[in-house]
Amino acid sequence: MRLLRRLSIRARITLGSVLVGAVVLVASAVALHLQIDRASLETDRSLAMSDAAPFVADLRSNPGEAPDRPTEGLLIGIRSSSGDWVLDRLPDGLRDALPRSVEHETTLRLDVHGHRNTVVGIPVRNDTGSYVVWAAQDGRAGHETLERVDRSLVVGTLLALVAFGGTAWLLSTLALRPVGRMRRTAEAISAGSSDAHLPVGRTDDELAGLARTLNAFLDRQRENAERERRMVSDASHELRTPLAALTARLELAHRSSGDAAALERELTAAESDAARLVALANTMLELSRLDEDGPTPSTPASELVSELMASIDRARAIDAMGPRDVDFTADIEEPEARYGLAPAAFARVVDNLVSNAIAAGADGGVVRVGLRQDSDRTLVLTVADDGPGVPEAFLPQAFDRFTRADESRTALGGSGLGLALVRGIAERAGGTAALENGVDGGAVATVRLPRR
Repeated sequence: MRLLRRLSIRARITLGSVLVGAVVLVASAVALHLQIDRASLETDRSLAMSDAAPFVADLRSNPGEAPDRPTEGLLIGIRSSSGDWVLDRLPDGLRDALPRSVEHETTLRLDVHGHRNTVVGIPVRNDTGSYVVWAAQDGRAGHETLERVDRSLVVGTLLALVAFGGTAWLLSTLALRPVGRMRRTAEAISAGSSDAHLPVGRTDDELAGLARTLNAFLDRQRENAERERRMVSDASHELRTPLAALTARLELAHRSSGDAAALERELTAAESDAARLVALANTMLELSRLDEDGPTPSTPASELVSELMASIDRARAIDAMGPRDVDFTADIEEPEARYGLAPAAFARVVDNLVSNAIAAGADGGVVRVGLRQDSDRTLVLTVADDGPGVPEAFLPQAFDRFTRADESRTALGGSGLGLALVRGIAERAGGTAALENGVDGGAVATVRLPRR
């Protein structure tokens, strides 16, 4: 078994084909040998019965007369129940091998002096007693024919096995040629010297299907690698600015060590920069955890309404000194309907959307938050502001990581991870997140969560 495992697929296919061919050919050869041997026996038996028939008829019709003398070359013997031979034209060795009497018609195959003979014994009863008429046929011709056929079968079987092996080797080589091309291409891709796809054969077979599946896998891996590369690059860029600002604040604080008021201002600013770094790190950690597999939560709509109200309260408390108001409505017909996200995750969605809307809204404006259930009990969260809206060119990439609208605008500011987190949480729950400009101005964010 170990040796078989070390063989190549081509060698195993060839070996298996030869073994299967050997079994089939040997079984066919044996069956043909037995059939020819049986046919030879039946032929000799029929001839022997023909030779014995006149003597059987003579004994039955003329019981008191001596049997006629057989013609030259006819192997006939008549033996009485006493063991005496009434007629004997049988070879010595054959005569001695025959049984003394038989109860019914009997066919024997006996080898005498290296020659095969077929002997038929027919019991006959008449008025004078019981006899057995023996007729023999020399089977040398049939035996020689069978030997020639056997030799031909052996040679033909060996030639057929060689042909089977060669054909299997050739066909497996041709069939596995695409695998060799895919392997060489995969090695080049692994070494970084190629970014091509695995070659797909012209025929729509299993190997072509495998190549297409692997190409799709490579595309996903490249997309993931490119996304991770961009994320690391963007994260490095995002972290560099607050770190540089924090370093500068600490240097200024060091220089202001003799001025308590200036030192306090610099430390306060440094704390703000550190808080921004912590928030950025926490958001990145939450995004990375969204990619991990785990049990799907199940939360009733009533708890999500409670989280919505708590988020609104937090937004109002944070913006208590600001010029904008936060209004909300909730229309939940089935409070026990459950959804695939945790209350804390839903709170993160609301917090991010509401904070973005507050930042984007006009002075003295109102941020409107709505939560309702559709006819199919899909939970729909909408957050709308009354600001200038979002540039149309930015809408398709609004939910990408580290993306922002015009830097001169405060809308959708921050690290560029808030909306990415919103979309990640929504998709993890089987839902969607969308952003569009309202008919009357402002931006409208919509999150749809299907019922579990």
